[in-house]
Amino acid sequence: MDLLEYQAKALFSEMGIPVLPSQRIDYPKDLKRLKIPYPVVLKSQVHTGERSSLGGIKFVENTIDAVAAAQTIFNLPIKDEYPEVLLAEAKYNADQELYLAVVLDPIVRRPVLLGSAQGGIDTETAMKNMQQVVVNQEFSPFYARRLMVKIGLQGKLIESVSHIVEKMYQLLVEKDLDLIEINPLGISPRGELMALDGKVSVNDYALGRHPDLVSLVGKNISNNYEIKQEQVKGIDNNSLLVTSNVNGVSSEKIIPDYRLKFTELQGNIGILCNGEGLTMATVDLVMQAQGKPANFLNIKLGDYLEVKDSLRSQMFAALDLVSQKENVKVVLINVIGIVQTSDELITIIYEYFDKLKSIDRETIPFVLRLLGGRIGRARERLSGLPVEVLENLEDAVNQAVYLSK
Repeated sequence: MDLLEYQAKALFSEMGIPVLPSQRIDYPKDLKRLKIPYPVVLKSQVHTGERSSLGGIKFVENTIDAVAAAQTIFNLPIKDEYPEVLLAEAKYNADQELYLAVVLDPIVRRPVLLGSAQGGIDTETAMKNMQQVVVNQEFSPFYARRLMVKIGLQGKLIESVSHIVEKMYQLLVEKDLDLIEINPLGISPRGELMALDGKVSVNDYALGRHPDLVSLVGKNISNNYEIKQEQVKGIDNNSLLVTSNVNGVSSEKIIPDYRLKFTELQGNIGILCNGEGLTMATVDLVMQAQGKPANFLNIKLGDYLEVKDSLRSQMFAALDLVSQKENVKVVLINVIGIVQTSDELITIIYEYFDKLKSIDRETIPFVLRLLGGRIGRARERLSGLPVEVLENLEDAVNQAVYLSK
């Protein structure tokens, strides 16, 4: 999934890649408290390109013009996507613009450095003059300098731009990213460098190692859906309190050390996982398989084995949340845990269906993906119930999407 420009530039800043003074704008009125001196540029924060040609980027000289421009941009779809946020940024006069990228090439299975002496909105010219260097051994500054020579830089620019490419490569490796792009990298008349626009593509399968990226990706997923607000309250041992909203989920501690994160969307597949990274990666896989998540919930397992009723209460409440809505056609449970947790989970799912049967509540199919658990035992224990047990995540996702049709 691609990050928005302001999110990408936050990562650039952390890595020491120079970016302009900027401010996130959530509402046009925020510009009345702008901390950046005019003139500034207002940028629509959407995932698609061609913002400039479609009216999503405007230069303004004062507050009155800025508020008016922001109102226009917020109501302007860029290829059917409306911005939730704008970026206000200082104006920069570039004498030259370059294109730079570091990408994981799936064909050569190596990182590749890309560069062009013609950056900016004229992407056709940039692509025509693109140069590349494959990093086929352990990375060293030699690779970056080689790219600079190939794109035709000279003198001090070879060293200074190479330093930017080295930081891009470091960021790609540290965050397990698929792509980092700076287009353009502005060069001032005095030779100063500035990342004027940026793109970052996150590797979905590595999210579990990067909770900071999980929060960014989660916001992007939420922005693509109309998230409803709902409260689920209870007063007995099998209940909990959950409050969901557009900015995430807050929960009160009904059970000691209990944590739950629940977000409701508009699709028809309920998703229950343990761990933020696993949850968001599972949501992404369902979307990639053309499925539509109805909700996603992160439940923390593994810390409550000494208190059986605690884990049972949590799971019963969580299963109610993800399954008991008219729009939910199937529930996908993706759990990574130790064997003891998996054994307990199998029993809980069996008891949950037994509870539904006792109160004559309609049931929907479940797809249970277990890793590190006992697949054979699960299939035997849950036989006769509308539960399919799979070990491969892709198979489980595809089966859930199939059952949702």
